[in-house]
Order: sequence, then C-alpha cells, then structure tokens
Amino acid sequence: MSKYQQLIQEQRYQIYSYSKIGYSQSKIALEIAVHKSTISRELNKNSGLRGYSAKQAQVLSDKKRADASSIKS
Repeated sequence: MSKYQQLIQEQRYQIYSYSKIGYSQSKIALEIAVHKSTISRELNKNSGLRGYSAKQAQVLSDKKRADASSIKS
C-alpha cells in the first residue's frame, strides 16, 4: 500500500488543463499518476459555478496545511 501524499500545485494545474481539453477522470489519473478517486474528490471539492479552479484549490490546501501546523505547535 502506498503512502498518502497531498496533491502539489503542479498536479492541480495539470488536472485543470486535462479537464479543460476533455480528458476523463480516469485518463487524468493515469497522466498524473494518482488514483482516479483522488481526481474525483479534487474536482468535487474544488469546483464551483465556473468549474474547477486550480489556484483556489491550492490556496485552500495551503491554508489547511498552515492551520494544521499551528494546532500542532
């Protein structure tokens, strides 16, 4: 079993680009080497009226990471 790793900014922009050109979630997962459920969760969690926003997704991820590290301290 592989260790869980969060998506990095580059992967989020790849998800955005691939989804814009019409790749399926399974195809995107193969291209960026993550599980297809990861793509599904990412798109569902970070899509709004205008679709998926890689920039917004990264900002939210950074904020969660900062909040989590401040709790540990």
